[in-house]
Amino acid sequence: MGEVIVGMADFKAAKAPEILMTIGLGSCVGIALFDNVNKVAGLAHAMLPNSQELRNNLNPAKFVDTATIALLDEMTRIGAKKHLIKAKLAGGAQMFKYDTTNESMRIGDRNVEAAMKILGKLYIPVIASQTGENFGRTVRLNAADGALTIKTVGRGTFAI
Repeated sequence: MGEVIVGMADFKAAKAPEILMTIGLGSCVGIALFDNVNKVAGLAHAMLPNSQELRNNLNPAKFVDTATIALLDEMTRIGAKKHLIKAKLAGGAQMFKYDTTNESMRIGDRNVEAAMKILGKLYIPVIASQTGENFGRTVRLNAADGALTIKTVGRGTFAI
């Protein structure tokens, strides 16, 4: 069983018995997709909600909207069936105190909202999430069963 590292502004797909892991989810959102029947999982570490908001949008993994679609394509390429895929979300924190009425400073919330929106459009149900608040997270996604383990700084470990 190997561990596949997913960097910031990156995504990877893998088959069981692989474990996908990403470190340092702050305002970024971790989008964990899995097909339990075919034992295929994918994890994206997206930094920003929408690729249309910036001119420098050449890396599809950087944005929730494009990362989710590219990850789904990669998963189906290696054997997942779209109608069997489910999602779990982690991250989307507000890491620093800002005026939360300023929309541009609500990156974590906007990332989670964008993930929910694109997954809804793709008819992929979000069955669990551990998002928001003000702390970082490291996540591990097991391709064998879709288990998502979330380690936090000073808040414990969650399994969703």
